[in-house]
Amino acid sequence: MKKILSIILLAAVFASCDDKFLYEDARTQAFDSYLNTPAGFNDNVNGAYSFLRVYTENEGIPSMTTFGTDEFRMGFDGGNKHFNLYNGNLNSRAGALDGVWNRLYAGINACNAAINRAPNIEGIDPAIKNTRIAEVKFLRAVYYHLLVQLWGPVHITTTETKGVVTEAKRSPINEVYDLIVTDLNEAIAVLPNTATGANYGRATKPAAQHLLALVHLTRAGGSAAKADDYKKAAENAEAVIKNYNFKLLDDFAQVFAQGEAAERHSEVVFSVQNSSNFLTAELGNTLHVYWIMKYDDLPGVVRDLQNGRPYARFRPTDRVLTTLFDKKLDSRYTKTFKRVFYCNSPGTFTKIQGGQMTLKAGDTALYIVDEQWSAAKLAAAKYSVYQLNKQTDRVFPTVTKHLDPTRASVPELRGSRDFLLFRLAETMLIAAEALMMDNRPAEAVVYINQIRRRAAAVGKTQAETDANRLAMEVTPAALNIDFILDERSRELLGEMKRWFDLTRTGKLLERVKAFNPEGGPNIKDYHILRPIPQNQIDRTSTEFLQNPGYN
Repeated sequence: MKKILSIILLAAVFASCDDKFLYEDARTQAFDSYLNTPAGFNDNVNGAYSFLRVYTENEGIPSMTTFGTDEFRMGFDGGNKHFNLYNGNLNSRAGALDGVWNRLYAGINACNAAINRAPNIEGIDPAIKNTRIAEVKFLRAVYYHLLVQLWGPVHITTTETKGVVTEAKRSPINEVYDLIVTDLNEAIAVLPNTATGANYGRATKPAAQHLLALVHLTRAGGSAAKADDYKKAAENAEAVIKNYNFKLLDDFAQVFAQGEAAERHSEVVFSVQNSSNFLTAELGNTLHVYWIMKYDDLPGVVRDLQNGRPYARFRPTDRVLTTLFDKKLDSRYTKTFKRVFYCNSPGTFTKIQGGQMTLKAGDTALYIVDEQWSAAKLAAAKYSVYQLNKQTDRVFPTVTKHLDPTRASVPELRGSRDFLLFRLAETMLIAAEALMMDNRPAEAVVYINQIRRRAAAVGKTQAETDANRLAMEVTPAALNIDFILDERSRELLGEMKRWFDLTRTGKLLERVKAFNPEGGPNIKDYHILRPIPQNQIDRTSTEFLQNPGYN
């Protein structure tokens, strides 16, 4: 699955009628016939996976899910700041909207092609064929779930596009969810428990159950809610936790270790595959650039592979840096952020706080601190110290989860790291939230405490470590939706889930107003959905209504 045949699919299954864009159908009859062969069917299914890279191939999904929340505000650079500002530039022609919309519908069309053609394709083992159909139903559910969370009512199609179609309509949210739930239940009935070896990266039963749990949890908080959504969310999440061999790693930092062996660990429920072979990996994984501060114009440090290519898009909010974590007990703060940069350009420089420093290679050059130092301590430091009041949209702690020092060169944008779309800690958080909302807090806290014990700081002795783990535990009485959201933030910071979390729980406006200084003054009720791309509206022959509040 590292070698997904996405090039073939991109030539064949384009985003034309299902997103109502009037592109030419460039397929030849020969290629169309190829998709009806066993090899073509297999390539079609493999290609359907390539659209998962909508998460990693550019800054569309990162901007739409990370900006405009209580976790991150704007760094100094980039063109998608409207998603954080909630200003007039967040409109139907805003950057990133078209790309994400088109990519998701192209993925849906690839899935539809495989599902529609499968019954007439001979020469494939029926069991393998049924498994592949289940895989693309899982993928179709992933793509529709992204669409409905971002845009609400969207066009539903389950038929392959072969030519130009300009008619479309926005189906009610409940119908979109019904399709997603049906696809996932049908996939769960067929998919294998594991995917190993050459099949690693394919959909599995626990991956589909994780997504189904999240779908029920999301639907439960909206207008399409059903009475048993929280119960089903808990059931599916607990099935993943209890019925397979997943296990939390002992060290939170190891969850994000790089390298094929390191990335295929016991906490991975499903990951988006990437590769260093860019003939098949297309644009690669670009996530490594967006959370890095602009370190390479500061004294004693130049850009290198280890520190990364700094796009400085996402700056943590003050709340994340000051009050979200218990920094004495919770190791996730230090393991999530890079706050020290070492000298790779020796010389004598002026420190940010004043005074001179002479640095050798490997000396500490920059230290990003989260408290105020005394004048004497600042003067004594042999490196530049950026206290909280000196941090800016250029200088801030760097999220380390996506860093990729294995790239071929310093300017190389294409990374090869897999993206952890579903991992066990999130499954546990889904279970905890669903159980709490289903009035079973005593059951919910079991999963919360497993995650928090893992996060506890290691002491100098085993007794100190055990004491820290005990201190990290919480009681059922402590659980409410704000605590759950805070715990999701501590665990999943920077993993592109936050905007969905806040819209799902009805907390977007409250939290942005409280903690995001750029977005807070402008955010309105209608911002719980994104604007429909204007190109979709313009190129649809039937009426395709815009989301309220946008133009």
